[in-house]
Amino acid sequence: MRPVYLDNNATTRVDSEVLQAMLPFFTDHFGNPSSKHDAGAVAGAAMKTARQQLQALIGAKFEHEIIFTSGGTESNNTAVLSALYVMPGRTEIITSAVEHPAVLALCTHLEKTSGIKVHRIPVDHHGRLDIDAYRTALTHRVAIVSIMWANNETGTIFPVATLADMAKQVGAIFHTDAVQAVGRLPMDLKSTAIDMLSLSGHKLHGPKGVGALYIRRGVPFHALIKGGHQERDRRAGTENIPGVVGLGKAAELALEGMDEENTWIKSLRDRLEKGLLEHIPRTSVNGDPLARLPNTTSVTFDGAVGEAIELLLNRHGIACSSGSACNSSFLRPSHVLEAMHMPDTAALGAVRFSFSRFNREEDVDQVLHVIPGIVRKFQGSARVPVG
Repeated sequence: MRPVYLDNNATTRVDSEVLQAMLPFFTDHFGNPSSKHDAGAVAGAAMKTARQQLQALIGAKFEHEIIFTSGGTESNNTAVLSALYVMPGRTEIITSAVEHPAVLALCTHLEKTSGIKVHRIPVDHHGRLDIDAYRTALTHRVAIVSIMWANNETGTIFPVATLADMAKQVGAIFHTDAVQAVGRLPMDLKSTAIDMLSLSGHKLHGPKGVGALYIRRGVPFHALIKGGHQERDRRAGTENIPGVVGLGKAAELALEGMDEENTWIKSLRDRLEKGLLEHIPRTSVNGDPLARLPNTTSVTFDGAVGEAIELLLNRHGIACSSGSACNSSFLRPSHVLEAMHMPDTAALGAVRFSFSRFNREEDVDQVLHVIPGIVRKFQGSARVPVG
């Protein structure tokens, strides 16, 4: 029985076409794009192609609105810190209570070290943003709004185009962490008021260690990394050409296959949810039932422990993700499920399954064959059988 990988929101398998596109840039085409000779020109042309491939995927108006980074975390940090620098009279940030740590940890650090005020907008039990609280927090003291496009745990999609329009009314910069959304949802940034957007290669079947930050033309910007003149002085350092090429190819493949793949992936997700709800008591699906990524399901098995389920599924060759963090003395639910007002007993039983184009129906069948017996070991028992 083949291994079953259902943790694609954590990272994805590099597509074979992406790998083939990258390989020559480790060997034959290894030039530095800043160099003036032919080898440098080949690398520079490859970067231009990759930028255009990303431009097409996210619907940017200009290719040079995209700068290459090391990934989503760097892009998020760059966006937030840039906004605070270019708007010195504004000392507040708006984000959500369910953001990725790449944003939340930075905001906490800024609160402690710089006196920045952070508004963490709450969500309801489906993970939907409290729009009234958001509207109240929007003042001319806000430098930047940073709210994710889609949540990495539940898949809940936020109305970022509307939120960006609202931010413009007070002159705030609007940034979205779209790491989970790019390549999975259609985008046309040029028709929105979104100022900055973060994405990461390894979430859409590209390589790790490369990502991008979209910066709308005309938005004031201050570089995080200083040094050379790469990326039009917006991100210093010799570019990761093989990674950039792979990211570009991954973007191209995502755009070409998005509609067909989303239909297929959603059918697999729905098949899994139906089977879990039918065969396992006290089971529920977390997140917005309608505005949700097609590949993502967060399922709570009440009375069980998600991290233990994850470990036991792994013994059967099934990779997924739990919604809790464990240390030597206690289990704690994820901050996302806590923000959704889920009781600890339910939140601790959460497991996330996230699909990709490489999954098959037999993957779902294998999970449905194994997991009911695992959950039965927990429900009605006070012990956690993970030894």
